[in-house]
Amino acid sequence: MALRLSFDLEADEQGGPQVLFEESSSVRKVILNRPKKLNSLTYEMASQLLRKLEEYEHDPAVGCIMLKGRGRAFCAGGDVMRVICTTMAGHWSLGTRIYGLQLTLDYLLATYRKPVVALVDGTVMGGGAGLSMQATFRVVTENTVFAMPEVSIGLFPDVGASKFLSKLPGAFGEYLALTGARLDGGEMLACGLASHFVLSRELPRLEKALCPEAPVSKSTISALLNKFAHNPNLNENSILRRLEIINGCFSRPTVEEIFSSPENEIKNNGAENWIEGAVKSMRSASPTSLKITLKSIRKGRTQNLEQCLAHEYTIFCHVLRGSVNRDFFEGSRATLFDKDKKAKWDPPKLELIPDEMVDKFFTSLDGIDQDWVSLQLPIRSGQTRSRAKL
Repeated sequence: MALRLSFDLEADEQGGPQVLFEESSSVRKVILNRPKKLNSLTYEMASQLLRKLEEYEHDPAVGCIMLKGRGRAFCAGGDVMRVICTTMAGHWSLGTRIYGLQLTLDYLLATYRKPVVALVDGTVMGGGAGLSMQATFRVVTENTVFAMPEVSIGLFPDVGASKFLSKLPGAFGEYLALTGARLDGGEMLACGLASHFVLSRELPRLEKALCPEAPVSKSTISALLNKFAHNPNLNENSILRRLEIINGCFSRPTVEEIFSSPENEIKNNGAENWIEGAVKSMRSASPTSLKITLKSIRKGRTQNLEQCLAHEYTIFCHVLRGSVNRDFFEGSRATLFDKDKKAKWDPPKLELIPDEMVDKFFTSLDGIDQDWVSLQLPIRSGQTRSRAKL
């Protein structure tokens, strides 16, 4: 079924600026300002952020960047609906330009020469994780909810996820990527996705303390954050208390084996909510996306951030080009447009997806499509490429 392109690209805008910049001290506050859309990241927002952050980096009056979102979300991801509509209304490469800009922004944050403090109070998913995970300090609260649910719409965890998820303990990154499971702020701190946990009600005090001091060093900011930080106890039912089982299941070499492992766990040891949830999520996801995702995470363990972003960009170009399959368009139709939740994946089963098909997503389009341009990340002066944070 074809996507219905009746979506109004301007209907979601509020008329005001999508990003706010407060410049009253040497700490520059950068505030994502689409609260009704959970601060989902648009091309315009990425452009503004890139331009301002480059300006701040070279401004000697700026000592630190504070990044946060208005409303109940930090950022719930990229504006997928706009990417889909742009692609369907024009050429597949139009959507990749939006995506390439976002990856460039993520890379700038990862290699930024001044401290960046991300205050992640609320939902953070997809593109929002791409922004916050690159910050020097990643502050979460009891309101924070993290997830990378891309496989549910025929996509894959990207924006550097092949790096920051692959660095998590054991096979926890594979678990999060393949199931789209959610973590709270305490769990993010425990597994290493966050650097500090601060109670939401204390964030205004933290901001006030941070700005007048005008800290210019990581050590000064770290000491200040430590004054406000808490070490919350993990819930008894936290998924991090099941790491041994997760490692046993999600470290398997193939998606088919990973898929069968939780099912065998249920048969042998009884059902637990998290296992049943994992199986249910993987069953409803795009089989192709599951295989792409596993390869991407495993590949990320041997690559630096630049290489991870490059291979993610290549995958995304194949996805938008739609020459291997069109699961992303079908998943978006079923979830975001028609909202019938009845995606018809092609192929519909894991066993129908050979390794050769998965490999195509990681293959350069050089010589295959004249409209393809590889990802060109900026060479950062005074910053070796291997020093990207994640």
